[in-house]
Amino acid sequence: MAEAVTAEAVAEAMYQMVKDATGVKKLKPTDLIKAMMEHFGPERCTKETCKEALRHLMDSGRCVYTYFGGSFVELPPKEGTGG
Repeated sequence: MAEAVTAEAVAEAMYQMVKDATGVKKLKPTDLIKAMMEHFGPERCTKETCKEALRHLMDSGRCVYTYFGGSFVELPPKEGTGG
């Protein structure tokens, strides 16, 4: 069996994906989970690992949940941008 990827590694990949999509597309948590399982492979990256990675991003403040007719994962607003 292939070695499982860590939640920290998945969180880093998710963060990069959210950062790259900023201003282009809003990503839902399910979009990120599917993309990570595809990227790392379902035998190495489970849905539970992805959920743990999302928790890491939220708890650390690197990403936030927003709601516009559905939940999305985005970078937090920058301080002093009038938002």
